[in-house]
Amino acid sequence: MSAPNRLPPAICLMGPTASGKTAVSLELTLRFPLEIVSVDSAQVFRDMDIGTAKPDRATLEKFPHHLIDLISPEESYSAAHFRADALRVMAEITARGKVPLLVGGTMLYFKALRDGLSDLPQADAGLRRAIDAEARERGWPALHAELARLDPAAAARLKPADAQRIQRALEVVRLTGAPLAESLARRSEAAAPYRLIQLALLPSDRAVLHARIAQRFDAMLAAGLVDEVRALRRKYRLQAGLPAMRCVGYRQAWDYLEGHCDRTALREKGIAATRQLAKRQLTWLRAWEDVTPLDCLGCDVVGQAAGIVEAALS
Repeated sequence: MSAPNRLPPAICLMGPTASGKTAVSLELTLRFPLEIVSVDSAQVFRDMDIGTAKPDRATLEKFPHHLIDLISPEESYSAAHFRADALRVMAEITARGKVPLLVGGTMLYFKALRDGLSDLPQADAGLRRAIDAEARERGWPALHAELARLDPAAAARLKPADAQRIQRALEVVRLTGAPLAESLARRSEAAAPYRLIQLALLPSDRAVLHARIAQRFDAMLAAGLVDEVRALRRKYRLQAGLPAMRCVGYRQAWDYLEGHCDRTALREKGIAATRQLAKRQLTWLRAWEDVTPLDCLGCDVVGQAAGIVEAALS
């Protein structure tokens, strides 16, 4: 294995939603020979532009982004898919004499890239359909109770209404006959063969981040988020339980179109869900190793990031 200082460099720019990652990343690409690789589990979906805060066409023409618009909203994408795709494009970028700049807030993807993947079984579509059918009949809290009997440790980490994670934990237990932790402990792939320079945009004032989140969601609504979801429903065969429609903003817009809430509740729930997402991202980042924190509300965050990148690449 190569010594760490001989590995090719890659920059990781992480942070919660609305922390300004896109603006910083674009400025860095103007100053250094970087190519942007998106680390965003929502931006992989085609035709989902407004609610994912995807860069507009003019920005993408000037600053090409890898790993966006990969799949239909009818499909699923996993950390394993991301890792394979990211390592491929990173190798291509390095071969061109440039440096990958990985930008996003999907911390599970960053972890899969940095540490490798656990030896989890592949998703089983038939079993997932069966679990979904049980949930419709009995409710997710009942399935959470079943998980608590089969895998108490996994259940203790999940809320009774956390459908996506309960489904996956039950799927793994039923497929392997063992607790989720046993599969997670086994690694099927090694760490990424790169020298990772990890930066995290963190808010010095959580209230300011919350205000940014509200402003951003209001801007999405004004830009036509509801119309975007309406168009997606016409173009694709979608269901509320699909990963694309579980994304923050899309889930709330779906409920609005189904008549489950009014416009005011759509806004309130969308902002609340985005704040919860930011809280989870910050929880990940507080425990992240070998990361340089930068105040995303600071007046010279770009300059500070540029100084770190310059030192790392020199």
